[in-house]
Amino acid sequence: MSVTTLSSSALAHRQPSWLVRLFDYKPFLIVMCLAPAIGLLTVFLTYPLGLGIWLAFTDTTIGRRGVYVGIENFQYLLTDSLWWNAVFYSILYTGVATFGKFALGFWLALLLNNHFPFKSVLRAIILLPWIVPTVLSALAFWWIYDPQFSIISYLLVDVLHWRSSNIDFLGSPWPARFSLIAANIWRGIPFVAISLLAGLQTISPSLYEAAMLDGASAWQRFRYITFPMMMPILAIVMTFSIIFTFTDFQLVYAITRGGPGNSTHLLATLAFQRGIAGGELGEGAAIAVSMIPFLVFATLFSYFGLARRKWQQGESND
Repeated sequence: MSVTTLSSSALAHRQPSWLVRLFDYKPFLIVMCLAPAIGLLTVFLTYPLGLGIWLAFTDTTIGRRGVYVGIENFQYLLTDSLWWNAVFYSILYTGVATFGKFALGFWLALLLNNHFPFKSVLRAIILLPWIVPTVLSALAFWWIYDPQFSIISYLLVDVLHWRSSNIDFLGSPWPARFSLIAANIWRGIPFVAISLLAGLQTISPSLYEAAMLDGASAWQRFRYITFPMMMPILAIVMTFSIIFTFTDFQLVYAITRGGPGNSTHLLATLAFQRGIAGGELGEGAAIAVSMIPFLVFATLFSYFGLARRKWQQGESND
């Protein structure tokens, strides 16, 4: 009996093995859980980004190893009118398209937030432009903007008789620029609408009921309840929208390839044209690196939007 008691006492006081203690150590568990994600980010994000930044400071071309040239590529870009044109159109493209997507997307989200029959089916249909592959959407718009077979020209010329000739959407700079912006707005509205709809549904209906009892109009309810409560999701969605729009490549390259006369190049398409099609990897990398300040600005915008939300909740900003 005493032997059994001693055995039980020894088992109870036996120390766990070093492996068990290691996995019970919280910092080690955190590192182990993050290791796969950190490894993937390192291989597929950090390394390409670092390589691109390094190439931006060299004169590397396809088929020839370059040498370090300092900021020579960036100095050349500052004197390149085509780069300045790409910067101008990238900002215009991003600004107008983001405004259009948020104006129409917010309006659509407010409509979908109401109760009506087949609401779920309509939400699924609205997502279609976002789900369809970008290249397929681009081909559809390429056909819509075709100078000979455009359905818009057909309606205006043959059906409504408002014009005597077809519209050449992609044949001159400014019509081509706004045609691309319209295509981007059409494609981005579903993402904005569904994201903002998710935010609208987190607002308590009791807030609107209390406001209505106080005699608040629809505009006052939107201004003092909906918009302030939507600030966090607005900041995040706008940040993602700016990043997606500013770095857009497929839509522009599939419809115009930067034409006519290089007037519709974004920085992303210009970097591809110089670096891959033109073979100047160093110069193309420099154009791509020049996009980073704009993306950093979008990230800071999101951070300050979230910081304001902490203030609204009565928390201190970290």
